[in-house]
Amino acid sequence: MLETFNQMLVDKLGPLGPLFLLGGLGLVLILVTLPTMLKKKPEPFAKLKTQRDEAKGPKAQGLRMGSKGGASDKLQKFSTFLEPQNAEEMSAARLKLHRAGYRAKNSVQLFHFSQLVLGIGLLILGVAYAMFLQTQGEVSTQKMILCTIIPGAAGYYLPQYWVQRRIQQRQEEIVSGFPDALDMMLVCVEAGQSLDQSIMRIAKESRAGYPALADEFDTVAHEVKAGKERVAVLKDMSDRVGIADVSSFVTTLVQSATFGTSIAEALRVYSAEMRDKRVMRAEEKANKLPTKLTLGTMLFTVPPLMIILIGPSVHGISKTLGGG
Repeated sequence: MLETFNQMLVDKLGPLGPLFLLGGLGLVLILVTLPTMLKKKPEPFAKLKTQRDEAKGPKAQGLRMGSKGGASDKLQKFSTFLEPQNAEEMSAARLKLHRAGYRAKNSVQLFHFSQLVLGIGLLILGVAYAMFLQTQGEVSTQKMILCTIIPGAAGYYLPQYWVQRRIQQRQEEIVSGFPDALDMMLVCVEAGQSLDQSIMRIAKESRAGYPALADEFDTVAHEVKAGKERVAVLKDMSDRVGIADVSSFVTTLVQSATFGTSIAEALRVYSAEMRDKRVMRAEEKANKLPTKLTLGTMLFTVPPLMIILIGPSVHGISKTLGGG
């Protein structure tokens, strides 16, 4: 029975008839399920806020309506579909985007929205390309499936690759500028400034060369100004950056504040250690360079050298054999 049904689909829709049927059924299921997933129950606090605005009068309602016109509010309607519902997964996704430099309130929703749009868009382009290939001639089913799935998978994973690349670039920038920032902090503290003032000065001075590091210190300065405890702010910075050197620096400052030791002395020792680490990283890259150049040397030097050395002999032997 299944073979008869399959043959009927092939006769009516072509070799990809079963695939078209499965795609249509999947699209119908998505259209049926999407309204249920996007239906969001009103929260009790939202109802209380609405009632309070109504009690205040039409002016408050107008302000409330005016604040809902942004793109973030449009995405907020689909938050149940565009963001993880598990609190741990949501925190991990937000932390990952913070490390990449995306700190907007709706950054997680924009990330999943870009995955959805790119995945579906490139999948549609792949289907169109597969249909075009089929019109040009006979194409195997395996090639059609690959032409359809590979663009969709590439579109889905492209935002993840972009975010991971941004995280790597920001971490390298922070690691490069961190020793200079520690030296500047040491100078500011020894000049009589407090730790909070030195952090603000570092954020201002390092903006031109290391904007990612300046953003992190700026965040620390604003959170301390807002009244948050300094130890908690520094630990949040350590978690947000995700770099071992910054975590060790935060631990040093926390221990210095806990035991009452001199912050300037701790900064002097740690900044010297960071400079030594930077020199060691430079030496490591220099030691890796000959190994990386070996392949290029073999590819572009050895073949011409072999031609120069063996070429005349081969030419002479070929002339001798040809003359004989």
